[in-house]
Amino acid sequence: MDVLALCETVLRSSWLLPLLVVMVAVDAPFPVLPSETILMSASTTAFGGWDGGMVTGLFLAALVGSVLGDLVVFWLGRCSHRLLARSVDAEHGVSSWVRRHMLRRPGVALVGARFVPGGRLVSTAAAGRFGLPLRRFLPWTIVSSAAWAAYMLLVGLALGPITGGNPLLSLLAGGVMAVLTAAGFAVASRIRAARAARTAPAQRELVSTR
Repeated sequence: MDVLALCETVLRSSWLLPLLVVMVAVDAPFPVLPSETILMSASTTAFGGWDGGMVTGLFLAALVGSVLGDLVVFWLGRCSHRLLARSVDAEHGVSSWVRRHMLRRPGVALVGARFVPGGRLVSTAAAGRFGLPLRRFLPWTIVSSAAWAAYMLLVGLALGPITGGNPLLSLLAGGVMAVLTAAGFAVASRIRAARAARTAPAQRELVSTR
C-alpha cells in the first residue's frame, strides 16, 4: 500500500507538469533521466481515468520541455566544437545519417532522429554545429517535439484501458514500454549496420571496376 500511495502521489501531484517540463528539458543534454517513463506512466494514468485536462497538460509540458531542451543543445552545438563532438562526429549509426541530411533536409533529420535512442542529442547538436539557422531549426524542433509528445500519449492511450488508471500499474507499464521501445530501436539499428557492412564491400568493388 505504501508503494501504491507513493506512485499515486507522484503521478497525481500538482508538481508533476512543471517537473516534467524540467526533466524533459534536462534530458536533452543529459539523456539519463527517466522523463519518457514518467510521461508514459502519467499519460497511462490520465487516459485510464479519462482525465482530458491532464492529457492536455501532459502534452503541453512535454512539448515545452522538449523545445527548451533542444534549444539548449542547439546553442551548445553552435558555441562549442568540442563539447558534443563525440556524439556528432561518429562515423556510423544515427550520427552519420544525421550529418547526411541535416543541411539539405533538416526536417527529416530532426524529426526522424527524435525517435531513435540518442537521436535527439545528436540531431539538435548537429543542427547547431553545422550552422543551421535558428529560423529553420525552431519550426522543425517544434514539429519533432509535438510528434514525440503525441507518440508518448498514444502509448498511454493504448495502456490506459489495461491499467485502469492504477498509478502503480501505470508506472510499471511505462517502464516496460520505455525499455521495449529502446530495445526495438537498438535491434533495428544493429540490423541496419549489419546490412550496411555486408553491402559496403560490394559497392567498393563495383566502384573500382568502373
